[in-house]
Amino acid sequence: MATENTQNPSAAKLAFLDKIRQSSVWRSIFRQGYPDNDENRSLVMFNSFFLHIHPVKVKNHTIKLTYTWGLGVIAAFLFFILVVTGGILMFFYIPSVDKAYLDMQLLETSVTFGMLLRNLHRWGAHLMVLVVFLHMCRVFFTGGYKKPREFNWALGVILWVVTLLLSFTGYLLPYDQLAYWAITIASNIAGFVPLIGEQFKFFLLGANSIGQEALQRFYALHIFLLPFVITALIGVHFWRIRKDGGLSAPASEVGVPSADVVPSEAGAATAEAILPAQPEKTYGLMALMKRTSPMVGKAPDNTVFSWPHLMVMELLAVLGTTLFLLILSFIVNAPLRDMANPNVTEDPAKAPWFFSSLQEVLLHMNPTMAGFVVPLVVIVALMAIPYLDREQKNVGIWFDSPKGKSICLFSAVYTTIAEIGLVLFDALVQWQPFFGESELVRGWLVPIATIGVLMVILYLGLRRWSPNRREVALGFFTAFVITYIVLTIITQFFRGSGMQLMPVWQLPPGGLTF
Repeated sequence: MATENTQNPSAAKLAFLDKIRQSSVWRSIFRQGYPDNDENRSLVMFNSFFLHIHPVKVKNHTIKLTYTWGLGVIAAFLFFILVVTGGILMFFYIPSVDKAYLDMQLLETSVTFGMLLRNLHRWGAHLMVLVVFLHMCRVFFTGGYKKPREFNWALGVILWVVTLLLSFTGYLLPYDQLAYWAITIASNIAGFVPLIGEQFKFFLLGANSIGQEALQRFYALHIFLLPFVITALIGVHFWRIRKDGGLSAPASEVGVPSADVVPSEAGAATAEAILPAQPEKTYGLMALMKRTSPMVGKAPDNTVFSWPHLMVMELLAVLGTTLFLLILSFIVNAPLRDMANPNVTEDPAKAPWFFSSLQEVLLHMNPTMAGFVVPLVVIVALMAIPYLDREQKNVGIWFDSPKGKSICLFSAVYTTIAEIGLVLFDALVQWQPFFGESELVRGWLVPIATIGVLMVILYLGLRRWSPNRREVALGFFTAFVITYIVLTIITQFFRGSGMQLMPVWQLPPGGLTF
């Protein structure tokens, strides 16, 4: 036997590895063998600390690339990248108005791969803001907010807001001109909160203007408090996905009758004769998907093991994100302008790009309405959607139906034309003198009336399709998404010196806040 092992080193190596895998130490760490059969495929998900957040099996529909686009996994992975790169950056950074900017310069010029590290963190943060927003849109357009996932949708909206705040607090840390004036504009928006605006701004900055106190508070929020909050929210969000039966999918995928099938009295009597009346059974097996069916085991399965199907899709999403982020970080460097100087005003001075839409709204209405009322109404309305739209039909289907696609397309085109038209009208037509000097009229009543009229026109336009409540929600959510995108583009690319409208090719240097 010894001669055979000497002549066949590969066999000896395999035998040695088998001994290691069969040892008590190995088996105490890895509690099951390689997932090469159904039992081990179940156990590897059930017993692994890193994988047990996934179910043992998932619905076929939910692992289709064109259904989820992997946006939830990508968002979570980007947060992981930000934690890792941010933790490394802390070794080279001191939150001091005298040293922060110099630390950024040293990081870029004197630390090995320092520029790449900063690029990964900067672009990863921007990409996370974008991906979380797209993930929220994906969930809405596929009806993933419906019962029993209402609360998880609300958690998702909160996660989006916290993600914006996380990126916002990190914006100041380089302490250059871009950071200083972007945060100045954004903090001024926060000061428009009714009654407590100035106190809230003082609490945020620690002073009446941006300085050491603001930098220290933003640093503490960015590296500790907000990451802690977002980690807890992500954990609860994933846990609720599991408890709510996994990702949303059409009724045919979950083994229940279609929601739009309403049996007649005769049909109900026939069904009663075939299936005796009894409460529906809800069952789960070793972290399998929660299912409900009149007869357990009789409905079609339509599921696959998470290992390897879901794992492969998630691995591809992670590798693709890593490759894209690395290429972007090698090609484009994060901006670093002159050291922050409160005596030299940036022109144009713009908020961070993800708050640009609010800055655009500020140009057209009362600051309190633009900086507080509008964002609050939008957030509350988004969180309330699943509690107003209770229809269960066509869950898990993009845009609900072909009619829903037409509604979304109409809403997108109408909103784009309306937003651009209003911005041009406000810039080119001197309409303010017609309403006198009253701030109540010009700053509140006129904008509210304009928004109301636009919403009524949109609703009347949707009526040609005889929409149900879900389809109306699709139209108005599309209007919100397009408004956010259009106003962001206008502020970033078409607002120049003095925030005046101008072609993108005439923007002054530093006109973008990426």
